[in-house]
Order: sequence, then structure tokens, then C-alpha cells
Amino acid sequence: MKTILASAVAGLVLVTAIATPLFAASKTNRVSVRYVPPKNPAHQEIYTELKQRGALEKLQKLLSPFRLPRTLRISLTGCDGEADAFYEDDDITICYEYVAELVKNMPQETTPGGIKPIDTVIGPMFEISLHEFAHALFDMLELPVFGREEDAADQVAAYALLQFGESESRRLIAGTAHAYNMDERKSDQCRSMEDYADEHGTPAQRFFNVLCIAYGADTRLFGDIVSKGYLPKNRAEYCEEEYEQVQDAVDLLIIPHIDLDLADKLMDSAWLPEPEQ
Repeated sequence: MKTILASAVAGLVLVTAIATPLFAASKTNRVSVRYVPPKNPAHQEIYTELKQRGALEKLQKLLSPFRLPRTLRISLTGCDGEADAFYEDDDITICYEYVAELVKNMPQETTPGGIKPIDTVIGPMFEISLHEFAHALFDMLELPVFGREEDAADQVAAYALLQFGESESRRLIAGTAHAYNMDERKSDQCRSMEDYADEHGTPAQRFFNVLCIAYGADTRLFGDIVSKGYLPKNRAEYCEEEYEQVQDAVDLLIIPHIDLDLADKLMDSAWLPEPEQ
């Protein structure tokens, strides 16, 4: 018994000795950003507009309360025609092509569902940035993930969008859902069996998932997505439990790595530009 106990204590000391430097080195304000001048002239306007608006600097500020063990780099750059965003080796890349696709699909006027044109760009841009940041958290903080990592990243991103306050959360969720709906409409007629093997859910699944988490977070604020038929009632019945499941995971795994005082100060700010009337 003494041998077993001694081994256990020695193992605990060893783990503590290894882990302590990691967490001691973790600190806030460890996000750097850069705008890479586009090679494609068609992206010049996007580059100029986002740089003038300080889009990446706002994202940098938003993520500053997270305590990270290493610097996370975020770049806006060309991706040789690929409309995407991705995380790899402490780097988040947001492609000009992805932003261009959002601008191309932006409606000319407010949608029948009440979504302002600008929100169909801002919503998914925030969402994809937070989605890739979730991948960074899983990697840099070595967080355990049950199920598909892409689904987990979607859940973290949706949860984050819901922390902006009622007005901005509503706009961000609506814009994100609109983008998934547009993707589904484009792909529905040409979907192959291989599409269902992708590590991501289909756009339709992601559309319903983000609406479910939103409805589960606030059934009053998002009640109309059920009453108007955007979210099926049989799914909506369990959405509060789905949101609570995500919230429990965030509280246990992510909140300990956030400077909550700094985060509270930041979330009192307005983050989105006012939509044009």
C-alpha cells in the first residue's frame, strides 16, 4: 500500500511540475493580427475596407481576455481561390475569397425574415472567426472534445455569439443562419454521398444547430424562429438542454482560461456597425 501511495504522490508531483510552467506562462493579450495585401485585384476593396474598419483589431481585442500559452496569429489573406477559413499550428487564416463570397451573396435589401444585408456578412464573419478560435483553444489548451471537433467548434462559436447582448446576438445569429441557408440552397441540387462523409455537418444541419442553441439560450428573444417555422418544434423541445450542455462544457473547460474582469468590460461595448435603414 505504501509503495502504491508513494508512486501516486510521485506521479502527482511530476504532473504538477510539468503542468505548472504551462499555465504559469499562459497570459492574456496573446493574439496578433495582420492583413496580407491581396494578389488578386478583385480583393483589394475588401482588404482596404476591412483594414480601415479595423476588423482584425476588433477581433484581437475581443479575444484578448483569453489566457493562452502561446501567441495566436490571425491573418486575412488570399487562398488561391479557396473560399474558406482554417486553423493550423497557432495560426488562423481567413481567406479574402470567403469574405468575397459573403459579399456576393449579400441581399440587396432586408430579407423577408427581417435580416439586414450587412448582417449577412458580419454574422458569418464573426462566426467563422470564433469557430476557428475554438479549434485554437482545443489545440493550445489541450481541451478534450467528445464527438466531431467541427461540431464542437460550431457549438463554442454559437455560444460565444450569444454573449454579445440581445440586439447584437440576434443580428449575429440571424446573419450566420442566413449564410448556412444560402450554402444549403446552393449545394442541395448537387450533393453527393461523399458530402455526408465530410468532417463538417451539412449546411442544413449547421443551420438548425445554430438556431437550436440560440433558442435554447433565450426562448423569448428567439421564440419567433419556432413560431415562424424556421426551427421544427420537435427539435426546439430539447434546445434548452442542448444549450445547457454547451454552457456546462464552457464553464468547466474554457472559463478558467479567461480573465473575467477584462471580458466583462469588453462585452459592455458595442461591436457591430449600425445597419443602414
